[in-house]
Amino acid sequence: MDLMEYQAKELFAKHDVPVTLGAVLENAEDARAAADKLGGRVVVKAQVKAGGRGKAGGVKLAENPDEAVARAGEILGMDIKGHTVHRVLLAPTADIADEYYFSFLVDRAARQFLCIASIEGGIEIEEVAQANPDAVAKVAIDPLVGVDEAKAREIVAATRFPAEIADEAAVVVGKLWNVFVEEDASLVEVNPLVRLGDGHLEALDGKITLDDNADFRHPEHAAFQDRADTDALEADAQAKGLNYVKLDGEVGIIGNGAGLVMSTLDVVAYAGEARPGPDGTGVKPANFLDIGGGASAEVMADGLHIVLGDPQVKSVFVNVFGGITACDAVANGIVHALQLLGDEANKPLVVRLDGNNVEEGRRILSDADHPLVTMVDTMDGAAARAAELAALSSSEPGRTD
Repeated sequence: MDLMEYQAKELFAKHDVPVTLGAVLENAEDARAAADKLGGRVVVKAQVKAGGRGKAGGVKLAENPDEAVARAGEILGMDIKGHTVHRVLLAPTADIADEYYFSFLVDRAARQFLCIASIEGGIEIEEVAQANPDAVAKVAIDPLVGVDEAKAREIVAATRFPAEIADEAAVVVGKLWNVFVEEDASLVEVNPLVRLGDGHLEALDGKITLDDNADFRHPEHAAFQDRADTDALEADAQAKGLNYVKLDGEVGIIGNGAGLVMSTLDVVAYAGEARPGPDGTGVKPANFLDIGGGASAEVMADGLHIVLGDPQVKSVFVNVFGGITACDAVANGIVHALQLLGDEANKPLVVRLDGNNVEEGRRILSDADHPLVTMVDTMDGAAARAAELAALSSSEPGRTD
C-alpha cells in the first residue's frame, strides 16, 4: 500500500524523524484558518499517490490565508496522472539551505535491503543518476544485521553529507531505518530531506510503501487506506480476496500464479503490437489478475466478474497451468462460472490450459461448447487470438464473435 505524503509524515513523527505535519484539508475554505494557524505563508500540496505533483501544478505557494484558500481551490479536484485530488496538505514554508535525497528499499534481485541517497535532492533521483551518477550513493544492507550506528555512519560518509551535519544525519538515518523495519515497509523515501537555515535536518516530503503481506501485524495500517482514491474494480477485487491491478488496455487477463500472469501480460503486449486498439496504438493488457491456486467456479466467477466489469475490456485471456488444482477442475470452474454470470458474460474468452489433467480439461470445455469460449493450445497462440478478438471488438462495437 502506497501512502500519501501526510500519512508518511505521520509515521515519520511516530518514530521521531524530524518533520512538520501541517494540516490536511478537504475543503478549500478551511485553508484560511489552517494557514493562519501555521503562520500565514504556506505551501499547498496535492495529496495523491503519484509523483510529479509539482510539475502537474499540484504544489503551490500561498503568501497569506486568503491566497491559501484560492490555491487550495485550484488544486482540489485536479487530475494528476489519473488520480483525483480529494485533499491537500498545508505546510508552513521552510528556510531551506540544502536539499538531499534519501531512501531505504527492498533489493529483491540481491535478496537484501538497499539505501540510495544523494546530496542532490529535490528532483527525481532518476534525473540525478542520469546527469551525475557519482552523486548517487548505494549502500547494501544485510537483512540479518540491519542499520546500526556503524552502518548509519557508513551511509552518511558514502552520501557525502557535510561534516557539520554528519552526526545528526546518522541519527536521522537510524530513525528512518526504524520506520522501514518496524512498519514493515518495502520503501521509505524522503525527497527532499533538507538542512534548514538553523542547521538542523527535516523530512520535508515523504513516500512510504507498506508491505500488504504484513498487514496482520499492523491492524492500525487499515486507517491509511483511501477509499476515495481506490479504483472501484480494485476495491471490489480486494473484497473478494483477488490480486487485481487495473491497467490501461483491452485484453483482460486471468491466470493462476503471479509469475504466469506477469508472463501473460508480456506475451499479450507483444501480440497486440501489430493490432491497433481504440486509440490507434497496439492492443494492450487491461489488468493483472491472479486467482491463485484455486480455480473453483466461485473464484473463476469472481475473477470474470471483475474483469468484465471494466468497460475497456474487449476480450479475456484465461491462462491456467494445472498443478495442485488440475485442469479438469479449472475447466469445470470456467463452465460453471459462465453459468453463474449469465448475461454478464458478454465478451469473448480465449482459454489456454496446460499441465495436470489437461486433456480432460479441454474435453470439458469442448463438450460445453460455449459460444464465447475459444480454446488455444499454446500461450503465444492464445495471446494472439485474444489480441485479435479485442481489436475486432474495438473496431466493431458490440461484436463478441
